[in-house]
Formats: sequence, C-alpha cells, structure tokens
Amino acid sequence: MQINPKIFKNYDIRALYPEEINEAMFPDVISAIYTLFVRKLSKKNLSVGLSHDMRISSPALFEVAKNTLISLGATVYELGLASTPTCYFSLLNLKLDAAIQISASHNPKEWNGVKFAYRSGDTIKKISALSGMNEVREYALTRDFEPLAEGGSSKKVDSLLEREFEFALGFLPSKNIKPFTIAVDPANAMGILMLDMLEKKLPLTLIKMNYTLDGTFPAHEANPLKFELLKDLQKLVVDKKAQLGIAPDGDGDRVFFIDENGTIVPSKIIASLIAKELLVKNKGGKIVVDICNTRNIKNACKTYGGEMVISPVGHSIITDVINREGALFCGESSGHYYYRESGGAENTIRTILILLEMMTQTGKPLSQLASENTTAYESGEFNFKFPSSVATAPILKEIAQKYGATGELSTLDGIAVDFENWRFNIRTSNTEPLMRLNVEGDTNELVQAKLKEMSDVILTFGAEKK
Repeated sequence: MQINPKIFKNYDIRALYPEEINEAMFPDVISAIYTLFVRKLSKKNLSVGLSHDMRISSPALFEVAKNTLISLGATVYELGLASTPTCYFSLLNLKLDAAIQISASHNPKEWNGVKFAYRSGDTIKKISALSGMNEVREYALTRDFEPLAEGGSSKKVDSLLEREFEFALGFLPSKNIKPFTIAVDPANAMGILMLDMLEKKLPLTLIKMNYTLDGTFPAHEANPLKFELLKDLQKLVVDKKAQLGIAPDGDGDRVFFIDENGTIVPSKIIASLIAKELLVKNKGGKIVVDICNTRNIKNACKTYGGEMVISPVGHSIITDVINREGALFCGESSGHYYYRESGGAENTIRTILILLEMMTQTGKPLSQLASENTTAYESGEFNFKFPSSVATAPILKEIAQKYGATGELSTLDGIAVDFENWRFNIRTSNTEPLMRLNVEGDTNELVQAKLKEMSDVILTFGAEKK
C-alpha cells in the first residue's frame, strides 16, 4: 500500500484510520522508525518499549508493530495499554534504547498515529521534523530499511505505572498528601489509568465522569485545551463541593486544573506555582517557558532566584531545550509539564502530586494559591484562519515593524513584542492552518483592550476568527 507522505507531521505520525494508516502499511512505518533508531544510535538489536492507547484500532496496530520489530531483531518490551508519559518513563526506568507509543493524542476517534523517542544517557530525544521525522518519511517512502535480523523477541512489562508513581512521589519533600475530594473528567481516555493509580495510592475521593476507557470518545473529544469541553467538569466541581478538578488529554501528556470555585486555572499559573516550589530547593535553577506567555514565569524566576529560558512552542523542541540547558522544568501554555528528571519529557503524575502537596502543606485552596502567584493576566489563545491563498509571513513582518518600533521584538517563534505593562505573541501553528494570538499584561482590563486591538489588526488582513 502506498503511504501518504502527509501523515508525517512536525511532532508525530498522525492520520485517519483505516484510509491513511492501517495494518497493511504499518510495517513500513515501523520499519522506518526502527531504521532511524538504529542509525541514530549506531547499534543493532535494539531494546524498544512499545505501548498503545485505547483507540479501537490501537491493539491491532500494536500487534503489527511488535511483530515487525521482532523481525528486525529488536527486543520488544510490551508496555501494553499506557499513556505517553508512561511510555517515555519506560525509556529511563528500563534503560531502553527507544520507545514507540501508538496514539493520536487528543484527535477524534477516526485517527491514529505514532509518537517515538530514543534515550541518550538520562535524557530523552523525541523525534520531530527537526530531529529525524524527515528521514523516517524518506525511509518509509523509499523502503530504505535495515534488513531483517535474527534474535528478535518480546517480553511483557508489569507494574510500570506503579513505578512511575513512586518515582514522582520520591521528589515530594513531605511525601504526604491529605485527603481531598477531586472531580475528574479524563474523556474516556488514557488519563484514567493514571487517576486510578493516584486513587489507589493516596487518600483521595474521586468523583468521576466519562471514566470508562472507550476509543470512540462517546462523551466528547479528549482535548481539555478546548475549554468549552470542561463546562460539565466545572459544574461537577461546584455541585459536589470538590476541592479540585482534573482534566487530562487523550494520551495523558497534558492536563488542565479547575479550582474549587469551578474556575479553570491557566497553565502558566500552574507552571508558576511549580516553578516556585522547584526554585525554593534549587536556587539559580533554569525554568523554560514557551514564547506564548512569559510574564508570570519571568516574575516567579525573579522572585525565587531562577533563570528564565524562552523556547519556541512544541513538545519535542521544549524537551530538547530542557536537556540542553539542564533546566529544572517547563510548563507549556497547552498543558504539557516537563521535568529534568524525566529526561526532559512530560510527567503528569508529578505535576498533580506537586499541586496536591502544596494544598496539603499550605492548607490553602487552589484558587488562593493561584491568586497569590498571579502577577500577570493572560488572554488565552485566540486563533485566526486565512484563505489558503494568503501568505502569512508578510503579515507578521508588517505587524512586527509597527509594534517592534516601540517595544522589544523577538522573532524566536512568530513574533513577540514586550512593552512595559503588556505583551503579545503571534505565531503560525505547526499543526493546523491557523495564526495564534496570545496577549498578557498587568491588569485584565488592559489585556482585554489589547486583545481587541491585536485581533482587529489581524482581521484587517483578511483573517477569519475561529
């Protein structure tokens, strides 16, 4: 079966099942990925962790992947049903050469795909368009694969999620979490496994909705970045008087939090809280921040003796920046939370544990912790779509010339301009045909005024607000 080259995205492989990704073409995809690993690591007979999500098509693709890897001489560590952070954790915990997760993250039920990475010492190297995806595409399209080899085998891995929990718990100073009532909506997706483990190990009472693993996503899309999907969870928190609400995404590498009043807490506020906790114990440490919103993290670093490092958007990029800088942590606007000790990858369990420990030790609700650490207000992300005939680069250049004349301009990822009391970032999406706008400032009134101003500017170029 001929492979559509468009399935090779910037950060993963993702496509419609069975039209573009299926059991017939999957051996070539997996062979291409394994070939990249062999050539990157300059060794054969690799050890490879293999896991999958709860999508209807994932178990069959998992079996194809396992058999393909064995035929290439790999030792396959069968992780089974697992979240993406658990797959990454296997790399370090089991000292594997590489790992492959079969998942389409938060995409609708008709999709499936692959995320993959390899280990370099104690760090994780995710494969993206900047680090090998183009080679994988070329290998797959030309069938330039490593030859079949003897000696391949498979072995099942047990208790990996429990080890992941104990690993995360080991970083908490007190190792103590008091009883909490928490409302959760994992959208019938992989966050259920993580939440089950938290409920098993901690004195938590979970009020559950959409809590049966179901690859058809019967309730709603597993994308908590779409805040309209969190309304039922917000209401559940208030109605049941829960102290917290938790909403992971489809493959468990992102999470959003709702305070006891039913308010969604912006990811950068959560990141500021975590940065504070880590910097108190690691003075002078580096904190990475994506370019979308930086003011809260900047102020946290200034207050608690940290150094802020700004990164372009993208989970594989941020993992590389953390590893290159030896940074402690990054909390991305999209709800990814990365840690140095996780090889620069996401650790959702650790993120939840840190918040629960902060609430335990301070006796303060999340709303108070968030309020005390909010030093800048954020608009949230707004998206604009242009006709396909419109080139966006000249638009960004014109906006940069206008606002960069009086502010501090950065072109690290799109354009960002800092002023004394507000800031904006405009960038084009790496995954969708959209232009994204974020505004932040000293007061909410200022943010709303500047949000309207910048939105109007973008709309004058012929965009449609999404």
